[in-house]
Amino acid sequence: MTRDRDFKRLVRARMTKTGEAYTAARAQVLNKPRTTIERHALVPSKEIERPAPEPSKDYAVLAGISDRTIKEKTGCTWERWVPMLDGLGAAGMRHGEIAALVNRKFKISGWWSQAVTVGYERIKGRRAIGQRLDGRYEAGKSRTFDVPVATLFDAWASARRRKGWLADARVTVRTAVAPKSLRLGWSDGTIVAVWFTAKGPGRSSVALAHTKLPDKAAADRLRQYWSERLDALGEVMSDKVMK
Repeated sequence: MTRDRDFKRLVRARMTKTGEAYTAARAQVLNKPRTTIERHALVPSKEIERPAPEPSKDYAVLAGISDRTIKEKTGCTWERWVPMLDGLGAAGMRHGEIAALVNRKFKISGWWSQAVTVGYERIKGRRAIGQRLDGRYEAGKSRTFDVPVATLFDAWASARRRKGWLADARVTVRTAVAPKSLRLGWSDGTIVAVWFTAKGPGRSSVALAHTKLPDKAAADRLRQYWSERLDALGEVMSDKVMK
């Protein structure tokens, strides 16, 4: 009786593992050498049916933002952010709801609440790096400059001053909240959302997201483009043209 139960247990274990019907699984178990059947019959069922442990995940790689950076900007690594957000039900929330939660509950600024949200969504498999939930892509960049935040904001908001570092682009300012944020409409229909943060009396940072991009290639190209444009903006600031 014990041997019969052990045999059935082996069959059920194979069915769970392979998805085979009982008859097919039974035939495969019977085709094994008897010594193999007898050896496995002595193993407790929980050992046979135990699933393989899930491989560990490198959250920083999946998020596209290093643990060092996210901890510096938000106070937590991804190893802390993921279980905290899971515990608050973020896995079932929409993007805007997660960002609002991070901003409100953890007092994280607008740009970095978005960064935490996007990184979390990437870790959970809801989007690829550079990809939005609607399937489109975006390119993001940030930079810190040794100028007051009002000066940095004006470098973007003023058409005259934009020409000093963004001369070739045909853009329009769609919305602006000085000196915190603005949205630029690009001639191809894409949008650039920009956020500004004061770092002290004479230091500030800008972070941007070029959105509504059709594919990863466009996102990669514009990421390089914005790196070059921010370099140009830095040169303009260094030459004191903005003052």
